[in-house]
Amino acid sequence: MTVTVRHLNEVKFEVAARGHRVVCDQPTENAGADAGMSPPEFLLASLGTCAGYYAAQYLRTRGLPAEGLEVRVTAEKALQPARLASFRIEVLAPGLEERHETGLLRAVKACLVHNTLLHQPAIETAVLTAVETAA
Repeated sequence: MTVTVRHLNEVKFEVAARGHRVVCDQPTENAGADAGMSPPEFLLASLGTCAGYYAAQYLRTRGLPAEGLEVRVTAEKALQPARLASFRIEVLAPGLEERHETGLLRAVKACLVHNTLLHQPAIETAVLTAVETAA
């Protein structure tokens, strides 16, 4: 899985994956033009859409309605080091019977992004000074 991030100008970037493109920018109060979501918002979006995918799959495989399914993700910031310290995922499933709540919660917690954040991944960082071409 790969995404490519290309600097456009100032603090604005274009992110490309599998032919899809989105813009990442900063809010105006952070020297941006507010032309797209910020990096932390993309992280919340990733967590929320992953949780939503797992919720919808749970509902679909059980023949339960997914109309009105909505996921809201919030995060609290922390300092030193600067980071998002806590997340809250709220899944709204209108009309879901109480007997399905535990199963839906279990499905949402199986989300790839959720599990990635729970189990610290290894992150390798490298600085390249020359453009490499694919052979």
